Amino acid sequence: MKLSIIIPAYNEEDTIADVVRRVEAVPLRGIQKEIIVIDDASKDRTHDVLKTLRNIVTASHQTNKGKGAALSTGIAIATGDIVIFQDADLEYMPEDYPAVIEPLIKKRCDAVMGSRFLHERPVFWGKRKSPYFTHYIGNLLIIWATNFLYRQRFTDYEGCYKAFTRSVLLETPVRAAGFEFDNELMCKLLRKGVRVEEVPIRYLPRTYAQGKKITWRHGLTMLLTIVKWRFARIESGHAATAQKKAA
Repeated sequence: MKLSIIIPAYNEEDTIADVVRRVEAVPLRGIQKEIIVIDDASKDRTHDVLKTLRNIVTASHQTNKGKGAALSTGIAIATGDIVIFQDADLEYMPEDYPAVIEPLIKKRCDAVMGSRFLHERPVFWGKRKSPYFTHYIGNLLIIWATNFLYRQRFTDYEGCYKAFTRSVLLETPVRAAGFEFDNELMCKLLRKGVRVEEVPIRYLPRTYAQGKKITWRHGLTMLLTIVKWRFARIESGHAATAQKKAA
């Protein structure tokens, strides 16, 4: 069995090498790793750092297209039986991979979402207080809207770690090019009745000074995406491929 790890990267020269090393170090018995890094037209030294790393597959965008576009490029390249998404910063821990992919290996489902809130809820007081109160409120709104519209009871839709059988991804093309990629993908899978399981994952948020990129504007786009795909017609992977060939 092979696991494809897709890492979209934009201006991550300080962390990308450490992320790749940590991914490489995760023990996965009997599972081969395919590490795919997509450089989304970084303006720093990310591209140069990637040249120094071995045993990875790389691709580059000539212009910055967004995280979702980078994930789509990675999905098209991936050859693994299972695909997992990995951010290029150090907010998430690759050591959680075994727990994330276990439901897929045991064939209990076809998609897995990592939930930060199943592991630990943020606190906003004391020495360990989170600086992202507004982000948390936005997350709660996204969770409520998705659960209400799609009749679900999941606890977190914005955690980085999501894993899928590759066939499910190929059958569910995503149009979104930005941070709302995950929302469109998950909403389509829920509409299609794909089996989804949720597992706890760890999360150590970085600051904007350290390179955090997501803002309230992205959250608004996510909410609009959630509403849109509750009602819009969903194309199959085969239909989307046919349209591209015709174009």
